[in-house]
Amino acid sequence: MAQTTAITDAINSLVDAENRFGFIRIEDEGFFPEWYEGLPALTETDKANLDVLRRRYLYHRGFGNLLEGTVMLLLVSPLLTLAGFYDPPFRIKAEESVDVVVDDSEEILRGRIDVLVLQERFWVMVLESKKTTLSVWSAVPQALAYLMANPNPNLPVFGMVTNGDDILFIKVVQAGKPQYDLSRVFAPFTSVRELYSVLKILKRFGQSILD
Repeated sequence: MAQTTAITDAINSLVDAENRFGFIRIEDEGFFPEWYEGLPALTETDKANLDVLRRRYLYHRGFGNLLEGTVMLLLVSPLLTLAGFYDPPFRIKAEESVDVVVDDSEEILRGRIDVLVLQERFWVMVLESKKTTLSVWSAVPQALAYLMANPNPNLPVFGMVTNGDDILFIKVVQAGKPQYDLSRVFAPFTSVRELYSVLKILKRFGQSILD
């Protein structure tokens, strides 16, 4: 019988993810163009909404570190709304249990992802908000493990990891040997223009998924 282990216990570093799944990072601009190429323009309404969103986030952040649920309410959910992920044909599943089978069913890694969008093609992970100061990089190994649960391994899958202050995007392709790459880190805490870029990327992901 397969042994079940929590993803948070089993995957704590990139070496863990690479050893268990055989991940290879592809540092080639042609592998993950969705975060910088062909990005849609934002409307003035989009920008105005993002300006309000950021002011609201900074107001609450000014009182100290924010918990995971607060980051979801103040930042992630409004971004997904503006990107159109709450509207047809997209479907949202919140706090979905995820199982990843490793090594020919000898081990099952189990965890809970914060948000799944449209048949698991885009997944959102908010850091277990022990503290907002936790680096988004620390969540990348576990995010890779979650993305391996994609039930459509022939299709690319995208992820967004955030602690509120910083946002990072991930792309995974499972066909053959699992491959991944990362976007740069976006820091809406420092500039509203960073938030503009994030919304453009989210809209681009939506287009890619529908295509």
